[in-house]
Amino acid sequence: MAWDFETEPEFEAKLAWMRSFVREEIFPLETLTEDLRSPEGRVVYDRITAPLKEEVKRQNLWAAHLPPELGGGGFGQVKLGLMHEILGMSPLAPRIFGNNAPDSGNAELLSLGGTEAQKKQWMQPLLDGEIQSCFSMTEPGAGADPTLLTTQAERDGDEWVINGHKWFSSNASVADLLIVMCKTNLDEDASPYSAYSMILVPTGTPGVNIVRDVPTMGEPDHRTGEPGGHAEILYQDVRVPLENMVGGPDGLGQGFALAQKRLGPGRIHHAMRWLGQSQRAFDLLCERALTRYTKGSILADKQMVQEWIAQSYADREAARLLTLQAAWKMDKLHAEGRHYSDARLEIAVIKFWGAKVLHEVIDRAIQIHGSLGYTTDLPLESMYRAARAARIYDGPDEVHKVTVARQVLKRYRPADPSVDHIPTRRAAALDKYATYLDELAVNS
Repeated sequence: MAWDFETEPEFEAKLAWMRSFVREEIFPLETLTEDLRSPEGRVVYDRITAPLKEEVKRQNLWAAHLPPELGGGGFGQVKLGLMHEILGMSPLAPRIFGNNAPDSGNAELLSLGGTEAQKKQWMQPLLDGEIQSCFSMTEPGAGADPTLLTTQAERDGDEWVINGHKWFSSNASVADLLIVMCKTNLDEDASPYSAYSMILVPTGTPGVNIVRDVPTMGEPDHRTGEPGGHAEILYQDVRVPLENMVGGPDGLGQGFALAQKRLGPGRIHHAMRWLGQSQRAFDLLCERALTRYTKGSILADKQMVQEWIAQSYADREAARLLTLQAAWKMDKLHAEGRHYSDARLEIAVIKFWGAKVLHEVIDRAIQIHGSLGYTTDLPLESMYRAARAARIYDGPDEVHKVTVARQVLKRYRPADPSVDHIPTRRAAALDKYATYLDELAVNS
């Protein structure tokens, strides 16, 4: 099967427009984030970005990850990869293009699993950017192993009563809607993979206690109530109607299945954006190499710096090709009516490899800039702090490496002696070609 690395001229024109728009309209806003972080400043920021969002919509690039029937462009994963690569260059770009996490994934989740009433009440406002949402799953005692989640939802008449403790519920302190993963089958003998469900909880519901936004390495000075935070939440006798279960009655026990539908595309979208972020760091690395003069020559003439550039280039190209290959397979599966879980190997590879490349390219860019790279005069130090989280969220590296190893090992069988054991192969070859060897012996 041939692989075509080109897209049609009309789409290439869209990519060119995006590159120019992100650099000229969005990059400048990054320098004003401190000025605009107050509640009043966020109002001004919304006023600044509103016309930018309208321009994106005029270009038919708003919420591009969604199918046309939901207002998206129906581009497919390969084209999305090329688009997200551009948006990943700035942390502000995804929101201005209507595909920022967690709202994009939550809207997609509701489109896949929500009832018609849930789509009308919550999904459409999410797509239109009128409300914000949160995916509340992670708990302090259950990270990489979701079967240890303890938040429970018990039925009481025509309501669900939720009790539990969550944290790293991204965007919760500014969200209008929480999608909460709860244990709905409390039978100890029940399979954990059919014991969980997702329930829609408006943030203002009594009993929803947002304790704090947890400061992180990426945002150590984050204040509770600012966008992009990761909240700790106590759910204390939170009551919502039965119809708030995602999918209605059919959604009972479907929590993990829905989570996989949400997280699969989300993981590849992360990897796509990392390509853009690492490209920005790589650009700074090369720029510095050609600019800085020390010990008789520019840094670009130093063999060690040349090694950094070559290694960074090779690592990024490998990550890019792996990402586009995974996207291509996802598009192929979609066309065949199959689920993205059949691309779990490809998605797992890019999740841990992309995170590694992102971190290392940024690290080299900081190193070549010396003390300047360590300061806030360049974006590299904030990029470096944020990049460390890439090896943790949506499943830590170790989980994805286990997935890759298990999927790869399914292709092999134990053999003793080895299928490549030379004495055994020689004996088989002597038997197979005995007639020819006998002739050789006679003629010798």
